[in-house]
Amino acid sequence: MIDYLYSDETYKIRGAIYEVYKEIGCGFLEAVYQECLEREFKLLGIPFESQQPIDIEYKGDVLKQKYIPDFICFDKIIVEIKAVKELANEHHAQVINYLKASEMELGLLVNFGSYPKADIKRLIYNY
Repeated sequence: MIDYLYSDETYKIRGAIYEVYKEIGCGFLEAVYQECLEREFKLLGIPFESQQPIDIEYKGDVLKQKYIPDFICFDKIIVEIKAVKELANEHHAQVINYLKASEMELGLLVNFGSYPKADIKRLIYNY
């Protein structure tokens, strides 16, 4: 059996995502899914921070601009949500950039706009 990075934690996060999708389906704005996931994470006891800014560095200097991922769960997994027909390369790049800036290894890119189920992409960034 393959041992995935943070498999227990991602299993719990995925369960929360599928529960939100089961309850409200697709067709809402990202802000609705954001709020629903916050509630579901609390119900399931998943530790998270919502929309916490991450510093971006350029040549050793911290920029004024910040990255703001939708969630950081378990202090080590970035969860970025979308509500689009299909995910594009720039969505993947966004999560990879969040991982680089935060020095985290695992990100979940979630699309609630897909049908008939939420689409979850697991993205790894190794330093």
